[in-house]
Amino acid sequence: MNWILTQTGKRFDLFEPDADMIDPRDIAHSLAHLCRFNGHTREFYSVAQHSCLVADLVPTEHKLAALLHDATEAYIGDMVRPLKQWMHAYQDVETWIWDRICTRFSLDQDLPVSVTQADLIALATERRDLMPSDPATWDCLVGIEPAPERIRSWSPTEARLTYHQRLMDQLAIEHRRKAA
Repeated sequence: MNWILTQTGKRFDLFEPDADMIDPRDIAHSLAHLCRFNGHTREFYSVAQHSCLVADLVPTEHKLAALLHDATEAYIGDMVRPLKQWMHAYQDVETWIWDRICTRFSLDQDLPVSVTQADLIALATERRDLMPSDPATWDCLVGIEPAPERIRSWSPTEARLTYHQRLMDQLAIEHRRKAA
């Protein structure tokens, strides 16, 4: 078996992903139930909320990419960064799925620099607000300042509803922009 059963009842093939099987409802539901940092936060904090935070930090034209930058995790889960760099097969599957997500939502495969930068600002903010204190330097955060606002963690239900609404709003904006 090469597929997973999604929340909407679709059989999503991990090795031959089909862009038509990618559903915003599945993404919203799954990301709202995935905890960042493999669950090692002081309280539950979802990938969906993280994606909304990243979207808050980018210009309007990059909000859709920001909301979807971790959408592959809806299908293959989240993997901690130190392990992910050693898991080449995981990276291949993630790339295949990202390609289909980009096709489905008409995104460029290369994330805008603003999204990559916002992802790091979000990480610095999450470290400050959600992680246990630790004096170690995170090399990827050297020179990155956290956002001034503190994070208030959302429940999975709040994360699902908020993320889904923001994604649908952004898809409508993109549709109108392309139709103009």
